[in-house]
Amino acid sequence: MTEDEWQAHVTREAAKEIGAWLEARGRLDQPICSLTMRDLEALAQNAITHFIVLASRRVAVAPDSSGDLRRFLMSG
Repeated sequence: MTEDEWQAHVTREAAKEIGAWLEARGRLDQPICSLTMRDLEALAQNAITHFIVLASRRVAVAPDSSGDLRRFLMSG
């Protein structure tokens, strides 16, 4: 998987996580402006957590081609 393909994959997966979070709370049909700051923070945390999981898996599967990603994950 190229970097562009991986980025598209991660973006789709993050969108799925956001949709799942909204759907689980019965808020998928409501406008985004109806969400509270706490809702938005939880939504973002879910998406970020999912990104970290996907990035960690990519580093484990392809360590030679994911140096930048590995450095990003380890920099925090």
